[in-house]
Amino acid sequence: MLFFCLLLAVIINASAANPRSREWAHHGSSIFADLTSEEMRVVRDYLSSRKELGLSPAKGKELKKNSILLIELQLPRKEEALRALDRGHAKPPRQARVVVQFGRQLQPNITEYIVGPLPFPNSYQVRTFRSNRPIKFESRPISLVEYAYLDAMLKKITAKAHQLLEESTGFTFNNCTDRCLTFSDIAPRGLASGERRTWIMLQKFVEGYFIHPVGFEVLINHRDLDPENWTVEKVWYNGQYFDSVDDLVERYDNGDLLKLKLPEHDEQDLYSTYIPRGRSNTPTDIHGPKLVEPQGRRYRVDKNFVEYAGWSFAYRVRSSAGLQIFDLRFNGERIAYEISLQEAIAFYSGHTPAAMQTKYIDAGWAMGTVTYELAPGIDCPEIATFLDLHHYYDTDKPVLHKNALCIFEMTTAMPLRRHFNSNFHGGYNFFGGLENHVLVIRTTSTVYNYDYIWDFYFYQNGVMESRVSATGYIHATFFTQEGLHYGNKVYSYVLGNLHTHLIHYKVDLDISGRENSFETMSLKFENFTNPWSPNHTIMQSRLVRTQRPTERSAAFRFGKKMPRYLHFYNPNESNKWGHKKGYRIQFNSHAHSVLPRGWQEENGISWSRYPLAVTRHKDSEATSSSIYTQNDPWEPVVSFEDYLRNNEDIVNQDLVAWVTVGFLHIPHSEDIPNTATPGNAVGFFLRPFNFFDEDPSLLSRNTVIVRPGKEGKPEVQRWTSETVGHCVSDKPFFYNGTYVGI
Repeated sequence: MLFFCLLLAVIINASAANPRSREWAHHGSSIFADLTSEEMRVVRDYLSSRKELGLSPAKGKELKKNSILLIELQLPRKEEALRALDRGHAKPPRQARVVVQFGRQLQPNITEYIVGPLPFPNSYQVRTFRSNRPIKFESRPISLVEYAYLDAMLKKITAKAHQLLEESTGFTFNNCTDRCLTFSDIAPRGLASGERRTWIMLQKFVEGYFIHPVGFEVLINHRDLDPENWTVEKVWYNGQYFDSVDDLVERYDNGDLLKLKLPEHDEQDLYSTYIPRGRSNTPTDIHGPKLVEPQGRRYRVDKNFVEYAGWSFAYRVRSSAGLQIFDLRFNGERIAYEISLQEAIAFYSGHTPAAMQTKYIDAGWAMGTVTYELAPGIDCPEIATFLDLHHYYDTDKPVLHKNALCIFEMTTAMPLRRHFNSNFHGGYNFFGGLENHVLVIRTTSTVYNYDYIWDFYFYQNGVMESRVSATGYIHATFFTQEGLHYGNKVYSYVLGNLHTHLIHYKVDLDISGRENSFETMSLKFENFTNPWSPNHTIMQSRLVRTQRPTERSAAFRFGKKMPRYLHFYNPNESNKWGHKKGYRIQFNSHAHSVLPRGWQEENGISWSRYPLAVTRHKDSEATSSSIYTQNDPWEPVVSFEDYLRNNEDIVNQDLVAWVTVGFLHIPHSEDIPNTATPGNAVGFFLRPFNFFDEDPSLLSRNTVIVRPGKEGKPEVQRWTSETVGHCVSDKPFFYNGTYVGI
């Protein structure tokens, strides 16, 4: 209990250095809280009552209807939020962002509204984008109702090809029992803006069906809002293209094509399942190590406000994009106003039409809404705090996602810092060390086959890490010999297709205030005469600082050499030693661009040109992508490149860093059944650089110092209880420190 009380005192004392700061941060945290289920309902009811909108239920069977697609929090202007966060003023009224699909009118369109004030809305106004481009109806995300019509059309298509499918695969789409086919749809849906043409790939409907393609793909034009007018434009079967299903079936019946015959399906084949197989390398009846909190929690969660070891922040999970943190402070001093996930893409290559067309832009699948329940002991430690999330997307009522976010403290099993000071005579002068504990906030997005694990880590020394780990099933297509140019064979008829993952983040830094500047640091060799031996020369590295005065000068392209240090600092604030207080961004990434600049779909992801770009903050430049980019990347509503065009001054300004991380994935046999997380995690660090006068983890009472005592007995100095607890170890800390020959 003494241990817990001491550490709680550390947390309280750190924030007590500026008591109003902690009070105002807590007061303002609800500004960023996601809409409650009740707020979602009142927004829905208010808009439904507006006769001029003519809204009908989203689940209504027609596509020609006006309905709500999305309801989520509309953030206030930054200036309004800061008045509450920095001065304790009244919080700005809460508002909702609502996406409405107007399908029942002469020119169908998508319109966004800002609705408020909550919880008693009485007005709505059109929400526009910086580009002022209209949102094309064809760019809307696909809905469950549209999927139902696609499924019905596939039933008609596969009814014509029933015999072909049964003979080729042993599975059917219609009138099946245990050997059924399912499908995956590919995006973007077409080759130009305004189209809605989707390649659909059939797969065996078994556990892990994503890696069971059967060699049948079909291109459906479903742009018309009357499904009776939908058409099949192309069919691909066993490496061959056909203009229609009738053409395929006729040539199949006549034996005028290369027929496919998959191996007989083996129900005992565990290929795509999680079922263990083979001889275990560990005792099967023994659990592995687990995290424990032997003397209680050392962090606090109050709704969406979190405090831990000097850190405080608010969080939300934006339905259209995902996890975000706001008002990030250390010891009451703000470091960042916003650090938020913006977009995740996976661009593929392959030989089949589905493979070559696949360019997934995941905000278009509302990746913030696919935050499903987290499993204790697997997704998060059993000791974690599990929290629920609510989403309103393609629905008529809020959807509750139980235990979809977790917060926990863990040990990294690595010292935060340590030193053994040898006396070089078989003993030591002292040993000092501090165990490394970190707070983690985590959620996941399962975007069809892939599972992304989104983490923010908060270290005791003022470092924050953003990390994404990729797992789940690979996006696989039917194997052809030509496919080996685009991946590896992972099953008798399956190719794992190469692809690149890129993740984009917004990092709105406010280092000791909003007036920040940006510089980079590199090294160059210098050669000069040795002052203490003039007949020799010295070669060494010299620090080169480069001020980045404009947005273009701070936009670094992939393929170009990146500076070694990326330093954001406050030119008006210094630490004890006269250095400008700053933080730097450090990458953990292997990213590269996915398409040449300006190439068709690349226009929609212009942020992917830059591992780092720095802009002046504007409320009108809130996001780098949108839910419409997936189905219209050619003429995007949000174009990140527009943010850089005016090339504004970024010296002593409110700055936003836009960070791109990612990796190339060439699937291989070890990706079966799933891609594993080791080696597939990327992200970035925010690291203090002269922000503090010394390492702020010195506030931690977990430090242990050992010095030689009298008669060779070590003297242990510590600030926590000697024993941890019976669930870890009943043995007291012991250290000898000597080393002798034997």
